[in-house]
Parts: sequence; structure tokens; C-alpha cells
Amino acid sequence: MDAQLPDVAAGRRFYGELFGWTFEAAPYGSSSWALKDGEPVAELTNKTDGRMPTVWTLYFATHDIEALGRRIRSAGGQVVTAPVRVGAGHGAAALVTDAEGAVFGLWQAGRHVGFGRRHEPGAFAWAELYARDTDAADAFYGELFRDALFGPDARPDFGRASVSDVFPAEMPPHFLVHFGVEDCAAALGTVNRLGGRVQAGPFGASYGTVAVVTDNQGASFAVLER
Repeated sequence: MDAQLPDVAAGRRFYGELFGWTFEAAPYGSSSWALKDGEPVAELTNKTDGRMPTVWTLYFATHDIEALGRRIRSAGGQVVTAPVRVGAGHGAAALVTDAEGAVFGLWQAGRHVGFGRRHEPGAFAWAELYARDTDAADAFYGELFRDALFGPDARPDFGRASVSDVFPAEMPPHFLVHFGVEDCAAALGTVNRLGGRVQAGPFGASYGTVAVVTDNQGASFAVLER
């Protein structure tokens, strides 16, 4: 996952203090890799267009990014950004939407395979799709990612809820990335102190205690205490 930010240096200060991340320059562009105990957990990158939203984007792994893009179009989604090669053999990325317009990314790994750590404090813990038409979302993702969700070795990392469960009805469908924390209340205090704000919660979910927040530049994410 990556965060498109107007000020990457400010993002490093915010997330470095909140999650204990360290950073190193990515071997392409002006991005920074966020590291937890020396392993990659996220990427912070400069927005190339100020009109674009300040947002966290989740990327789903695929062995064939072109073929998955075609399947997404066939299922009623859109390919917003066609697959592009990233760096010298690090991988290929595309930006797509589901049939309701929720944006997510695709990543075909090369030398960069994605998360080095997850399911622990300071790393990716969960993603929730907030959809308006939950039946349509089930059909769309259940078909696209059938093996990952329902196969014999499946350990799903995302769930689906109705937008109205947490957000106002006018909120567009979207993915919300969750970072693990040891203490949700303490994390919210740090978010406020660093200039972010709490949007919703804390509230109980089947997978833990969750609060939705924004960072000091407006990118939304969630913190999750298992």
C-alpha cells in the first residue's frame, strides 16, 4: 500500500512517530519506503498532481496484471491507470476500480514483493471495503479473488461492510486500510497530538477495536487493536 501525500517529509515525521517506522529512499522516483524492523510495510510518495486526493491505496498481488485488468473490465470495473513498469524490475502497477467505483491497485511483483511484515503493530493488519451494494461487491470480489478468499489455504486480509455502517450515506465506496496498534486509545492520542484527527470510533468489529482517523495531511486510515 502507498500514501499519496503533498509533503512526504511531513508524512515521515507523522508515521515515524505514530508507528515507529524508519524510512529509506525507494530505488525509483521520489518515494520513501517505510520500514518496520528493517522490513517494508508501506510507501509514501509525492502527489504528482495537486488535484488528486491525499489517500492511502491498497494493492492486490497478481501474477498477470494485464489479464486481471481485463477481468476487472469484464466484471464492470474500470482500469484508471494502465499497467506501468516500476523501477528496474521492481514490478508493475495499475490503478483500477470495482463496479461501484471503489479504487484499488494491482501489483505484479518483480524484485519488490510487497509487505515484509504484516498482522502486527505498526504494519498492515486488515482492509475493509465500504460498499453501497454489498451483494454486488460480494459477487465482484468473490469472482475476481476466489482462491485467495475461499481456497483451501485462504487467509483473507479484507472484509466488506456497508458504507452506512460507519460513514454518512453520501460517502463513496472505498477501501480503508487498517494498521495494527497495541493500544487503540493511546494511538488516537498520538494522532491528535501530531495534528491528525479522529473521524469515527473507537468501535468494536469482529476483528478487534477500530478507529478511523486522518493524518496531518488528510489521508484516511484506520487503527486496529486486535
